[in-house]
Amino acid sequence: MPSRLEKSLRVVGAKQTLKAIQADQAEVVYLARDADEHVTGPIRRESILRGINIVEVETMAELGRACSIEVGAAVAGVMKSKDI
Repeated sequence: MPSRLEKSLRVVGAKQTLKAIQADQAEVVYLARDADEHVTGPIRRESILRGINIVEVETMAELGRACSIEVGAAVAGVMKSKDI
């Protein structure tokens, strides 16, 4: 279980995660292996282009639980710390 998601400022869902990546606010991206490629593909490509670490989680249900939501999640991201 990706415990870092439970303790960090995060975004959940493809649209919100993609926005965070494009705004250079995402530090780590989590992708569920059982999610549809048309959902995860653009996030995977953008993360690779920007050098963001990708962590794969077995199921959408597991990722949803890690994000403290009651439904599955295909994508989630941990936001960068604002401490400078």
